[in-house]
Amino acid sequence: MTALLGAELLRLRTTRGVWLLLAVAQLLIVVGVSGVMRSRDDVGSPEVQQAAIAHVGLISLFTLVLGIMAMAGEYRHRTITDTYLTVPRRTPVVVAKLVVHTVAGLLFGAVTALVAVAAAAIWLTGRGSSLDVGSTDLWLTVAGGVAWNAAFAAIGVGVGALITNQIGAIAASLAWLALVEGLVARLVGDAQHWLPFALGSALNRLPTATDGPPQWQAGLALAGYAVAFVVAGVATTVRRDIT
Repeated sequence: MTALLGAELLRLRTTRGVWLLLAVAQLLIVVGVSGVMRSRDDVGSPEVQQAAIAHVGLISLFTLVLGIMAMAGEYRHRTITDTYLTVPRRTPVVVAKLVVHTVAGLLFGAVTALVAVAAAAIWLTGRGSSLDVGSTDLWLTVAGGVAWNAAFAAIGVGVGALITNQIGAIAASLAWLALVEGLVARLVGDAQHWLPFALGSALNRLPTATDGPPQWQAGLALAGYAVAFVVAGVATTVRRDIT
């Protein structure tokens, strides 16, 4: 397992798409924070600062793609056969990808959180105010956003194992978030609060998630989704013919 983890970490570090995702995410964070700070007059209020920092969680879409690329990317580049021939059993391969990319999602979120906090602090200083670093709600939002990034990276690994076509997996995931959670979910009442993106919003304490579950429940439920997708992905992977 140590060798698998090392190989997966090396693959992650040397893939240009990973660094591109990270760079674009930071740009979007700065734009998002700047948009909140420019549009509000009460930038010193805890609610506005929390709303600006909460953009960290929205970057989870990038870590979802990152997780999908971990599995489906090997099928796309036709390296999966060599990977499975190197390892007697397929389950450890998926587990190694899960561990490495969940940690990567965590680090992805942490870097994004630092950029968000720095951008907010710079804006606030320029407008004669300061970041309320003593606010518990602010740091709970930061922690929730980082955890959301990690959870979606894990879910992405499971999705990539289930749908081995990388473009198809990404398209299906984004379609789910846009159509099912964005439109159809409104027809199912309170059940919509327990769908993945809604749970992430509650975990991140987004202003739009006021009717969702408490942060700790959202975290547990989102972790449950990650486990379910990975288990389903493993069950599918061990039976799939890749020749």
